[in-house]
Amino acid sequence: MTQPQTNAEQGLRRDAMAVLAHAEAVRIAACLKTMALPAYELLRRPENGLVMVRGRIGGDGAPFNLGEASVSRAAVRIDSGETGFGYTLGRDGEKAKLIALCDALVQSERFRNEIEQKVVALLREEQTSARAQRAAQTAATRVDFYTLVRGEN
Repeated sequence: MTQPQTNAEQGLRRDAMAVLAHAEAVRIAACLKTMALPAYELLRRPENGLVMVRGRIGGDGAPFNLGEASVSRAAVRIDSGETGFGYTLGRDGEKAKLIALCDALVQSERFRNEIEQKVVALLREEQTSARAQRAAQTAATRVDFYTLVRGEN
């Protein structure tokens, strides 16, 4: 039976999932190839489905159904018993499986530091760099408008 997670472990897991959700499946797979992965079994094969997206006018108005979005999900258990779950927008079952595997590894005491260093930190750095580059490109096209006040006497 697994021990309850501490707040720090939950935070690490949450942060890892946020990074993995924004990464491409090819990049996650490439980072995982640098590790000696444990044996794992698919508890839930990757499957696609739909979720209802809800919205609110102004962020605090009455909720309404905005539309549906495709999602993929998977569940994986590594040989030491940790179970990981992966969800991603779109129809990328392989990405959902990779996220689930990373989720299980983040929960494992044995693999936690290695997955953080070799996968999550690398992807986080790439995402931060890409965001900074987009911000710089956007800033280069910025236009400042000045209003001149006419003095009429």
